[in-house]
This record gives sequence, C-alpha cells and structure tokens, in this order.
Amino acid sequence: MSRMKTFAISLGMAAILYSGTALAGDPESCKTVRLSDVGWTDIQATTGIASVLLTSMGYEPQVIQLSVPVTYASLKNKDLDVFLGNWMPSMTNDIKDYAAEGSVETISENLSGAGYGLVVPNYVADAGVKTLTDLGKFKDKFNGKIYGIEAGNDGNRIILDMIKNPADNLDGFELVESSEAGMLTQAEQSMKNNDWIVFLGWTPHPVMGAMKITYLDGMGDSGFGAATVHTNVRKGYTTECPNVGKFIANLKFNLDMEGAIMDKILKGGDANAAATEWLKANPDAVKPWLEGVTTFDGGDAAAAVKTAIGG
Repeated sequence: MSRMKTFAISLGMAAILYSGTALAGDPESCKTVRLSDVGWTDIQATTGIASVLLTSMGYEPQVIQLSVPVTYASLKNKDLDVFLGNWMPSMTNDIKDYAAEGSVETISENLSGAGYGLVVPNYVADAGVKTLTDLGKFKDKFNGKIYGIEAGNDGNRIILDMIKNPADNLDGFELVESSEAGMLTQAEQSMKNNDWIVFLGWTPHPVMGAMKITYLDGMGDSGFGAATVHTNVRKGYTTECPNVGKFIANLKFNLDMEGAIMDKILKGGDANAAATEWLKANPDAVKPWLEGVTTFDGGDAAAAVKTAIGG
C-alpha cells in the first residue's frame, strides 16, 4: 500500500472520529448526574445552579433527597455522583471513614466565609449568655431546650454530644429536632415574644442573616464556628466523567449569591427557577465555571448556556 493511500485512509478515519465520539465531552454513562439534596436551603440553591447549567449543557441532572448519612453511603455505593454540601469542620465525623478508604473524594472548596453553630437572640446575649457553658446557667429560661433541624444532621449530632459532655454544662437539656423551616418558625415566634431560645444557626442564610442573633463562643473543637463548604464526589467520578467532573470542580460560590437565591427559595420559589433568575442577572458568573468544559456532546458550553438561560 502506498504512503499516499495510507495517508488518505488515515484522513478518512480522522474525519469519522471528528464527526462522532471524539468530540463528545463525556461518555453516555455520564449523561445523568445524580446530586444529593439534604434539605438545606443553601444546598438547594447551589444544587439548583448546578442543575440548571448541567441541563443547558446537555446533561440530565437528577436531584435526590437524602439525609447526610445516606448521602455518604450512597456515594460509597456509587448510587450517587455529587454532593455540594460538605460543611467542614462540622462534618468531619460524617466523611472521615469514607475519605480514609477513598470511597468519597473531595475535589474542591466551593464556599468560604461561612459560619455554623448555636445562636441566641441579641437580647439573650446581652443578658449574659455569651458562651456555650452560659446556657446551663439559665436552663429554666430556655425551658431546657435546644432547637435543631432534621434528624441525622451533623449539627444535631454535635449538639447531642455537647449535652452528654459534663464540661459543656448542658445537663438536663434536650434537643428538639425539626425541619429547617420548623426551627425558624419557632425562633421567629420566640423572638417576637421576646422569649429565650437557643437554636442551630448558619451563614449564609437570608432569614438568619436578617435576625438579630449572636453566635455563642466556647465551642472548642466541636466543629462549630467558622466554616468552609466542600464538593464531594464518588470514587473515580472525575476520571470516568472528566468533562462534567471538571465543571463540578470549577463551581465556586459566595455568600451574597447564595443568600440571594436562598431568599427566593424560602419565599416559596422553586430552586431551579431561583437559580435561573440569578444566572440571568449575573451572566458573567458562569465564565470561570465553564473554563475547560464543553457540552455533553463536545460543543461550546458557554454558547449553550447563553442560549438556554438568556438574559
């Protein structure tokens, strides 16, 4: 066979590849992206952003409602791909075994400047409740209750450990587990009546951000305090699905954007609709998220997002 004929055949093969799978951003097995929604408004906001953009790029996001423990078990079992809500250091105990064995991988920090811990109204802080151990001095004023969110949450677990620890002076207190909305309703009602209450707070959060509350000091190494939020994926995900893996790793959020989207959700809005509205108003935000990323079939991700989102 002549060199010219060989060259022609090679060109033909290249053309076939170029028009087909060689341009694909990811294999077909990566088209569905399974993300965990653990019921927190901030994670609904960030998962909403990810879902809207993934859809724009030709992927099929599947958001699954799971508790934190089931989220990590599902990542280990490869029943889930992505979790955008690894709050650290409070979730150290939730992830440490999975991280140690390598079944769950942390691929990026997606939020800094966050806060997490027990809060009281400012009027309670002004009355002398400044630290964790101060709570026990006023047990009757609090009716012996600390308000948390859903069962299985890392914050609830930390509170239960504190109640068991004699050094934290919380003997006789009980944890009231509820939903985020239920806890906030209780907090707002108590503050309206000028009653004493202590509850689980975090930043970013538009409702808590508007409340006149104080984070308690003296949390030690409990995991409460300044926080960062990380992105977790199942083992090998970014290798199996490099294009969408790159996109997920690129996602970086900030307190203002999360607060704005959360506000819409807390007022009854759909997470994806709230995310779409924010993306339309902030089109430049997607640029760093799409660096080195194509659509699912290898096309221009930025153009696809612009067409889908508008604005």
